[in-house]
Amino acid sequence: MSVLGIDVSTLPSKIGVARNRGIGTILNEVSIVLLPANTISPLRRIIGRIISDPDLENEKKYLNAMLVDVNGTVAQRYGILVKTAIAGLNALRLINDTTATALSWESPKLTFRTLKTHPLRRASSSSKVLYTIDTSDIDCALQHFAKEFKTKYKIAVVSNPKATFRLAVGCERLKKVLSANTEAIKRRRRLFQTSRDEYEQLIALALERISGPLEQAFAESGLTGDQIGAVELIGGSNRIPAVRACIQAALGGKPLSTTFNQDEAISRGATFACAFFSPTFRVREFHMRDISHYPIQVCWERSEADPDEDTELTVFPRGNSVPSTKVLTFYRKGPFDIEARCLEPEGLPGRIHPWIATFFTKNVPAGPRGDLTCVKLKTRLNLHGIMSFDSAYVEEVDEREETAPMDVDGDAAPAEAPPKKRRVKKIDVPFTTLATSLDPVVLEKFKEQEAQMHAADKLVQDTEDRKNALEEYIYDTRGKLDDRYAPFVQPAEKTKLFGILQEGENWLYSEEGEDATKSAYVGKLDALKAVGDPIIARYREAEEYPRTIAELRTTLKEYMSQATSSDEKFAHLDPKDKNAVVEKCATIQKWLEVQIARQAERPKNQDGVLKPVDILKKKDAIIYFAIPILTKPKPKSVPPNGTQTPQSGTQTPDPGAKQEKTQQEAPPKAEEDVPRPPEMDVD
Repeated sequence: MSVLGIDVSTLPSKIGVARNRGIGTILNEVSIVLLPANTISPLRRIIGRIISDPDLENEKKYLNAMLVDVNGTVAQRYGILVKTAIAGLNALRLINDTTATALSWESPKLTFRTLKTHPLRRASSSSKVLYTIDTSDIDCALQHFAKEFKTKYKIAVVSNPKATFRLAVGCERLKKVLSANTEAIKRRRRLFQTSRDEYEQLIALALERISGPLEQAFAESGLTGDQIGAVELIGGSNRIPAVRACIQAALGGKPLSTTFNQDEAISRGATFACAFFSPTFRVREFHMRDISHYPIQVCWERSEADPDEDTELTVFPRGNSVPSTKVLTFYRKGPFDIEARCLEPEGLPGRIHPWIATFFTKNVPAGPRGDLTCVKLKTRLNLHGIMSFDSAYVEEVDEREETAPMDVDGDAAPAEAPPKKRRVKKIDVPFTTLATSLDPVVLEKFKEQEAQMHAADKLVQDTEDRKNALEEYIYDTRGKLDDRYAPFVQPAEKTKLFGILQEGENWLYSEEGEDATKSAYVGKLDALKAVGDPIIARYREAEEYPRTIAELRTTLKEYMSQATSSDEKFAHLDPKDKNAVVEKCATIQKWLEVQIARQAERPKNQDGVLKPVDILKKKDAIIYFAIPILTKPKPKSVPPNGTQTPQSGTQTPDPGAKQEKTQQEAPPKAEEDVPRPPEMDVD
């Protein structure tokens, strides 16, 4: 069972994996940590939003895939869980990126006591300031190149999803280049030339918003700049000099630290958290307290019996621990509804709807006197930070008197009344909830579509592999025909093979071969191998002849010497068996010499009569024949009758054997001493 920690980034994703000797990062096919981008690159910015969100219109311009509307019922955290379920993964826990960073900071130290992430995102055991600033607009600002393409070259990049994706990747590369250089040229042939000053002007609006989260973090945590020991940066945008300057200015000139692996910190921390929940790995016990960054309140209609009743309550305030359970108490006579929503909608990312869930009771039992019933509602903020209504119940109190002990003494004083025993019985109240969830039927439909897309992607990859294999075979074989394959090819074969290789190359780079199916590439490759593989086989057999012949001769010499040896360890063997080994070795040796002579008479450009595989078979045959004979153990020596094997003087004597020996050596008793049966009385 594998344990993975996934960092769902804006463009590339990072995946950590727990292994027996620590936590590593999964590499892609070219050994790069940054895995291929998500299907929708700005996933973190759009997940959980409704399709009619005005802020989503700007994102749609630069998306490389079509969005799917799920009726606006999937919030961000639940949306991530739905995504993992569709992908066939089991999400053990969904944690904040700052919490994962704190775990990544503490995991090498193995001193897990208590890790807390406050609104300032700090780890109490390391005094590190961990914060999150969304710099996604920095990437979007670079998309102005799409407008320049439209103006200068009349090319609508955003109209083509593939071109949009390639432009986004190029802009990401440009951002990294400008972070280390003052000037950069976008793409080849100097299509665009950009300086760092021009780039900073493009992202000026994003830079102005950097100080806001820091000021909020200081206000909520109650800390001052003097209490901050060090500042640790993670994330790709923090490499931009302008971003670092804004952060340092907001922190009063504090030096910025980059001791973390900025790309892998979150994925490694998430992997460590998942390893703690997995039964496969043994992790030193630690306590991690994640928090909820958005306060949640519940609202309800005022009861007719209590005109002064409040109609809202903040159940999980900002910074509430995750997981957390709270019980709400309501006094009602009949059914009632409760709605859960985010307390501060303006603080949500984008324009995500603040509604979370609605609770509906169906039947509230009447009170014992027909008055209000005390209904208790259990709410929970689960491991993933998702709020839900778990259960509703009423408590029924039953008081019973305990049986007093029997008084057997009539003169005893009258006993006091026994105390009453109080028992509380919980009666469930039926209810339904409407929450930010996806219908199971729709979820299964998405899983099927994901499986179909996975199969299609696999087919595309396999097709590309077969295309590359065909291209490689054409160039590799043609380049070696006049080199190492020259002695092993006949003139007619060479002419024919050159012809079909050229035909294969022409077809491969034609319109038909550029977008052909997998079966077409396989058929072309098989046709080339039917002519070229016999030539390659002759070359490989000639390369293998010296090695295989030497191995067989060494094996024959070894077993021949053992069978004819006068060594003591072979003296117990039957001469007939030893002669059989000698004859077997001589027969194979004779066969080998005959085949070598026949092979020497045959030209190299013809199929050989002596195959390396046949030589190895003869080697295995003599091994399987000789080993059972030459390794036969010596028979155990049996001592002659009447003799006893001498024993060491330290052996413990057997009392039973001594007694038996004494009885055997004792003289037989006289006949009169032997007891006889009593005589029969005839009188």
